Amino acid sequence: MRRTARKNAFSLVELVIVVVIIGMIAAIAVPRISRGAKGAAESSVRGSLASLRNAIDLYAAEHGGTFPGSDGDADTFKDQLLKKTNAGGETGSDANEHIYGPYLRGSDLPPLQVGPNKGATGLVIANTGPAVDEATKTAGWVYNYATGDIIANTDDEDEAGVGYDTY
Repeated sequence: MRRTARKNAFSLVELVIVVVIIGMIAAIAVPRISRGAKGAAESSVRGSLASLRNAIDLYAAEHGGTFPGSDGDADTFKDQLLKKTNAGGETGSDANEHIYGPYLRGSDLPPLQVGPNKGATGLVIANTGPAVDEATKTAGWVYNYATGDIIANTDDEDEAGVGYDTY
């Protein structure tokens, strides 16, 4: 009896089919993954703005309608949201006098996650607007201390064509 040796290997046609299938899966998956990363940044901007707006509103509610940073100073704004304050908005550590806040956790404002000023935690502060000022590279946010409005400091748009400064 004669035995023939049989090779245990894939044919060229089988390999080509596997490569084509992998290519099709990659063509579907890669764009979805990249959209997911951009969507995460958009969600981060929305979340950061919600946190900042809630902190500003709570501060105003506890301080007789006065918004943080009402003296027009960005450092005062940050201190009043990140530290304990008294009824007059002065920061300090006396537990009997400084009974309000802090309104945000951490040691700084949340960073902006989109646009040319990505990663910036600074603040452009004004009593009009607010209006985007991308030239101020250290500013992630634009705040109007007269109205309590705060926006992202970028005029870039999300995937749907909506400006981040309109969130």
